[in-house]
Amino acid sequence: MYEGLEQRPIICLDMRSFYASCAAVDEGLDPLNACIAVIGKQENRGSVVLAASPVLKKEFGVRTGTRLFEIPDDPRILKIEPKMGFFLRVSMEITRLLEEYVPNEAIHVYSVDESFVDLSGTEKIWGTPETIISHLQDDIVRQFSLPSAIGLGPNMLMAKLALDLEAKKEGFAKWSFDDVPEKLWPVSPLSKMWGIGARLENTLNGMGIFSVGDLAAAELALLEETFGILGNQLYHHAWGIDLSELGAPLVEGQVSYGKGQILYHDYTTSEEILAVILEMTEDVAKRARAAGKAGRTVSLSVGYSKQAFSGGFHRSQSIDEATNDTMKLYAVCKDLLAQFHDGRPVRRLALTLTKLEDETSMQLSLFEQRKWQKRKLGAAMDELRDKYGPTAVLRGVSYTDAGTAVERKNLIGGHKAE
Repeated sequence: MYEGLEQRPIICLDMRSFYASCAAVDEGLDPLNACIAVIGKQENRGSVVLAASPVLKKEFGVRTGTRLFEIPDDPRILKIEPKMGFFLRVSMEITRLLEEYVPNEAIHVYSVDESFVDLSGTEKIWGTPETIISHLQDDIVRQFSLPSAIGLGPNMLMAKLALDLEAKKEGFAKWSFDDVPEKLWPVSPLSKMWGIGARLENTLNGMGIFSVGDLAAAELALLEETFGILGNQLYHHAWGIDLSELGAPLVEGQVSYGKGQILYHDYTTSEEILAVILEMTEDVAKRARAAGKAGRTVSLSVGYSKQAFSGGFHRSQSIDEATNDTMKLYAVCKDLLAQFHDGRPVRRLALTLTKLEDETSMQLSLFEQRKWQKRKLGAAMDELRDKYGPTAVLRGVSYTDAGTAVERKNLIGGHKAE
């Protein structure tokens, strides 16, 4: 199974409880001993915990998603508002530290608090991967006073699995292909495996597959028949095999452009909801255009207010021709809302553009002048926003009571920058 496979020393670095740890250090506290809850909009008792320190999780059971009113009234618990600009600057400085060990092209920043690094060729300078990892974690503590965890494996997948399933508890873990039967195959439920979500897990369970070992023992032909190329990847991932390049998505179709938003209050009319959807569509389309991508499938998620007993829907619609035109994507979302919204007040919205392909595949026919003009208009608006800020050019709905773009212009990730 593994004969002839390239094996590289890949690490996956995770900054443990990053937001809470940064907040603790900013307050002059030890992140491993402080009880920190990072919470946005503390004036709202229903606000959720965005990050919790390890001690807060262990001693009080407070985790990400816990509501403010559920936090015990204990003087040891410090509630801090998120400073997203500060968190991002720390993340960038950690990446600069990585560049002292390896060239930039050997680093893939996976998220604000997680990165992959290819250590190939560094042994001549720094020694074994274990030696480099020890130095790196010491440097992170010395420079930032932050705890970290690192998984080491022969590819991105194995490094990530070593991190998620062992290193996050131990601080460091090294996995090889020899460890797959003992450490990977017993993993259950399947959603603990990187790349398998709840829906996919339910489908696999329906096929009698409940552990990663079951997945490794499944018939490849059946998985491919059921899931297409994803089935092939699932099978090989169950054996720890990953042929993707550093920075490439581990599961085909993972790459998408999306935006989610928790609304400031319940939105009760379709007109209000569509105003926000148009703003979000504008942002998604802009990012797709900037990357030279267009998509064929639009997904809309709507979450209802707790006052309406929660719930909601998630629906997708595919179109014949890939697009990154704002109004075409908006038209799909409008259609989905009309079909599936049952009239209840809405509190959460999210939309995603998937089934991506290069923009060059779009048929910009000379006989469809309007299509070419719209594409140039979108590019001009994008350029103005890049140069003068995201609110330099806005649609009229953003200035109505329902619009959120103006109020959110100084936020990062929906929270205060500083």
